[in-house]
Amino acid sequence: MTNLTPESINSISCSSCLSINKLPNNFNQKNITLKCYKCGSNLSINNKYNTSTSWALLISAIILYIPANLLPVMNVVSFGKGEASTIFEGVIHFAEIGSYGLALIIFFASIFIPIIKIIFLIILLISVDFKYCSNLRAKTSIYRFLESIGKWSMVDVFVVALLVALVQFGNFALIEVGSGTLSFSAVVILTMLATANFDSKWLWKSCES
Repeated sequence: MTNLTPESINSISCSSCLSINKLPNNFNQKNITLKCYKCGSNLSINNKYNTSTSWALLISAIILYIPANLLPVMNVVSFGKGEASTIFEGVIHFAEIGSYGLALIIFFASIFIPIIKIIFLIILLISVDFKYCSNLRAKTSIYRFLESIGKWSMVDVFVVALLVALVQFGNFALIEVGSGTLSFSAVVILTMLATANFDSKWLWKSCES
């Protein structure tokens, strides 16, 4: 195996430590296995990438995010009368009754985080497709951030499910899951799949090709 040094010619990024490694002259990738000069990890030299699947998943999520916010996610039936609440109406409702913590959880999980994920994914995909090579380390950190918050995306769905299970007052009141919950759940799943399908190494490979 060949350990690369910074003095070699041409460059490739290490996906483990993000160090820039230099490729030797007349490099033949079929006969040499390269290792990062800094951390010793094997270097991936496959420059092929395809963002079409991530784009398809992300665009589907954007389309479904509209009904997810317009359709009710929760129906409260009290004394025979039903009242439907969208995500934003739910935030306002819980804030008005003093449940500020619950209102903040739903706001961040249902409104803030999905929008941030969609915006960040658009930035990453455009950077790869149009080979915007500035701030690659920052963009890699953005991708890791998207991965880390993915597990919190279904928090508000769990909150609604918990309310359905706990808030039962016989014939006086009943909480039912609204049709908007299905759309929102689809948005969460699609953005998670789009993030999982994206590879942070594409950011670097697109600038090497």
